[in-house]
Amino acid sequence: MTDPWDDPATIRRILADCDTWAVVGLANHPHRAAHGVARFLQQHGKRVVPVHPDAEPVLGEPGYATLADIPFPVDCVDVFRRSEAAGQFADEAVRIGAKAVWFQLDVVDTAAYARATAAGLDMVMNHCPAIEWAAHGPRAGR
Repeated sequence: MTDPWDDPATIRRILADCDTWAVVGLANHPHRAAHGVARFLQQHGKRVVPVHPDAEPVLGEPGYATLADIPFPVDCVDVFRRSEAAGQFADEAVRIGAKAVWFQLDVVDTAAYARATAAGLDMVMNHCPAIEWAAHGPRAGR
């Protein structure tokens, strides 16, 4: 049996319906996973919003120190933080009115999953959108 945060329909829905992705942990470090995933999302038509305490521009987009600082709606909050620090970003995603939360590979917080989904958000954990795109992204398998 798979975990509820592994649901292929939820993965497909987030990849198809979320256009603006706030990437928590995205900084100007091209060698890090967050940078590569953000670039991938941009290349597939998604708007990427860097969220990092340094609030520096990344990939041509202005950065913000926190999710609350972003002055426009965010569809998905993509979290590149350790599991023990990730839950606060799921809670912030709820507060800013995001549609979805995505925890990257090896990031799992079942309590955060329960809170976010109880608030009506879609949530995926322990997956990477760049890896899932071929199987579940828009136009996958067509």
